[in-house]
Amino acid sequence: MAVFFPPSRPASARSRPKAEPRIEMPSSMALRLLPLSLPSLHIKPLIAPKSFPLHRRRRLLPSVAASHSHAAFHRPEFSNWDSMTSKLAGASNIPFLIIQLPQILLNAQNLLSGNSSALFAVPWLGMLTGLLGNLTLLSYFVKKKEKEAVVVQTLGVVSIYVIIVQLAMAGAVPLPHFTVISVVVAAGLVLNFLNYFGWLSDTFWRAWEDFITIAGLSVLPQVMWSTFVPIIPDSILPGMISCSIAVVAVIMARFRKLPEKGVNFIQSISGWTATLLFMWMPIAQMWTNYLNPDNIKGVSAITLLLGMIGNALMIPRALFIRDLMWFTGASWASFLHGWGNLLFIYCFNSVSREFFWLATLSLYTWLGLTFWRDTIAYGHSSPVQSIRELIFGT
Repeated sequence: MAVFFPPSRPASARSRPKAEPRIEMPSSMALRLLPLSLPSLHIKPLIAPKSFPLHRRRRLLPSVAASHSHAAFHRPEFSNWDSMTSKLAGASNIPFLIIQLPQILLNAQNLLSGNSSALFAVPWLGMLTGLLGNLTLLSYFVKKKEKEAVVVQTLGVVSIYVIIVQLAMAGAVPLPHFTVISVVVAAGLVLNFLNYFGWLSDTFWRAWEDFITIAGLSVLPQVMWSTFVPIIPDSILPGMISCSIAVVAVIMARFRKLPEKGVNFIQSISGWTATLLFMWMPIAQMWTNYLNPDNIKGVSAITLLLGMIGNALMIPRALFIRDLMWFTGASWASFLHGWGNLLFIYCFNSVSREFFWLATLSLYTWLGLTFWRDTIAYGHSSPVQSIRELIFGT
């Protein structure tokens, strides 16, 4: 988005005593000052030069906001809801942290008591899938400079990696696999940290994006296939085929052998693959419950509720900045993974009626309030316009 400047006026107009009204934009919606690159350099350094101090950086304005009247930006309702959605997204760290802590503490207790075999019940491949999804979304939100979402995804990476370390200590994760995982996690956290503060050159960042794109496109079809084993034969063929296609697509996009739309699609697909990985998790859970109804008693309603709350807290921010991918992932996880699985276990009498209906009423009320406040913030007459902007960008 370009910064708005009032049009220049003739001298006669400038001599008038009446002052031009000044339009101020909220700090969170102002144009970010990007670091300038050094001219005439053929080799880019790892640490990119900076032209402006970090405290002068501002969050990027959502692209859809470019089509709105600038009058909306200085509305108190707009700036207040902007600040509130950021705080709500940051507050989602609390339920997500509580979800992982019981598993971490239980693993530590089993390790200290010498009961290492108990840790083999935790599927490390499932943990690895979640770790890859968190790393990919971390890179996505780092590019958007969404600080609260960056913190959520970083917390997810760290907490899952702690569990994988515990599994490796118990011997549940092969040492070569654990070594590779550790290198990827360390590199991913460092590169994302450097890029968030503008200290990383484009060459290294593009290489990292290519890696997570290939990894995401390789893992997603394999996870979807493995969900339905043994109804279908167990095979790694889906992952191998998708990995080969992903490598070819990334190379062609990097060397501009694809149309411009194809290049843009490849560059943006990593965030969607991570979102689809998380979106597939509740489907896999429901399918498992369908095949083995007795396992429903082992599903924690509190865990499902915490996941529903954590994702629901991010919905207002995703809607406010008109991020369809983030909104889709958070809504899907909140409704299907959280509320949907609660409905499933409620149908099997594994949770009380009061618990389920209170969770249902709270979720739908929260969604209604989200669209109502967003409509007021943007000065729309109906939530339908917010939905249209979210989906179509206009």
